[in-house]
Amino acid sequence: MSAPAGSAGSAQPEQKADAAAWLAVVAGTLGAMMATLDISIVNSSLPTIQGEIGASGTEGTWIATAYLVAEIIIIPLSGWLEKVLGLRTLLLVAAGLFTIFSMLCGISTTLPMMIVGRVGQGFTGGALIPTAMTIIATRLPRSQQPIGNTLFGMTAILGPVAGPVLGGWLTENVSWHYAFFINLPVGAMLLTLLLVAMPHQKPNFGMLREADWLGIAGMALGLGGLTVVLEEGEREQWFSSSLIIWLTLVSMVGFALVAAGQILAKKPVIRLALLRDRQFGSVVMMVVVIGMVIYGTSYVIPQFLVTISGYNSLQSGWVVLLSGVPMLMMMPITPLLLRHVDIRISVIFGLVLLAVSAYMETSITVFSDGADFVDSQLLRGVGTVCVMMFLNQAAIRSVPPQQAADAAGLYNAARNLGGSFALAGIAVIQDQRLWLHSRRMEESLHANSAMVQDYMAGQAARLGGEAAAFQSLGNTIQAQALTMTYADLFWILTVGIVLMLPLVFFLRPLPMGAKPVQAH
Repeated sequence: MSAPAGSAGSAQPEQKADAAAWLAVVAGTLGAMMATLDISIVNSSLPTIQGEIGASGTEGTWIATAYLVAEIIIIPLSGWLEKVLGLRTLLLVAAGLFTIFSMLCGISTTLPMMIVGRVGQGFTGGALIPTAMTIIATRLPRSQQPIGNTLFGMTAILGPVAGPVLGGWLTENVSWHYAFFINLPVGAMLLTLLLVAMPHQKPNFGMLREADWLGIAGMALGLGGLTVVLEEGEREQWFSSSLIIWLTLVSMVGFALVAAGQILAKKPVIRLALLRDRQFGSVVMMVVVIGMVIYGTSYVIPQFLVTISGYNSLQSGWVVLLSGVPMLMMMPITPLLLRHVDIRISVIFGLVLLAVSAYMETSITVFSDGADFVDSQLLRGVGTVCVMMFLNQAAIRSVPPQQAADAAGLYNAARNLGGSFALAGIAVIQDQRLWLHSRRMEESLHANSAMVQDYMAGQAARLGGEAAAFQSLGNTIQAQALTMTYADLFWILTVGIVLMLPLVFFLRPLPMGAKPVQAH
């Protein structure tokens, strides 16, 4: 995020951006679209990818989580990197490396190889998203910035929900590999636009001496270690494992380094002192939960539809895309809403819609299909716009203008951190609740029960033997337990959203009639 410069004179409204400026905006938006698409492009095709690279269901969450964790680390650094390298150089490096790491993902044959590629995508893609708004703020006059903001907003919101559809279509009609290979022509087009439309800026490598290296190292160690602990803790029996103990210590050391950077660095890489502001702290807490909802549901719904309902990757992707329909329809009127609707009313309304949408999905059964998610997905789309657009503005207006970039980095990192927690938590909860529900159902089936014996005899006669009957029973228990587990996940999201409602009363109304500030 960057604030628009200075006051405009009388001639300012008459300014028009030239072709090079619009090409630069298109380049920035294209880069943001490429990066946001790849957050979720693997979600609907994840079962296929897991099967081909030999990853289990819980291990497969790493394919999505690795991208988010890397983004969390790089987003707060993007403003500083822009000053060090210059905007054009940063974008060229990020776009080029993003394309290379995409190719690595596409040719991956093992889980570690895929994770390396996804981490690389996250680091480089994370720089493409915020810099798109910097281009709009610096290359377009104020009178034309709403057009650029709307264009960026559409890509930023639609990217994560369109990703599963594109990934699903490629998986079903070509191959999952092309969900990554598609970035090659897009990356080439982006590099060409950047070379033509963006002016070169002299790098300022002297800033490397002033960097908050403690904070940078601490974020990598702290967030990376914490995510690994959450992902692998259940599988490794938590603190019975020396690996989990060591990674917990690494994470603690990392967060200690971040704290040291807050005290010792002149300009901390992430300014945690901003959380002392009552409004900004409340916004960050809500955004963490909203990130859990956005990324959690876009992961769980395709998994349910593929594993339980028998959908293919493309069909499940279309269901996820439903939430993007109201987002797209509402985007043109959001500037008007921001000017005339009280932020507390909009955020409460949006949170209630998100809670209701998650609650509606707690009633899923093994017979549920995509039609059962239509209403909840449409409600989720409306709720997301009502919450995120206003919280974006509230976060920026909570801090002095000179700290707006720090607030943007913390805000976006919090959103992605929520997504990372959601994906890691899903793996843990899925293992625990699946085991619990399976055992409870098995315990209820007594071998001496006449009803059970009659059922198994009928199944054996129908399927051609006792072995097939027991296999069928096991599959039925597994499907029921997994469905109940997914319902539990939606219950957790519902409760989490409801717990955030009191924080709305810490928000201050936005100035009525004021133009939206620049945010990303």
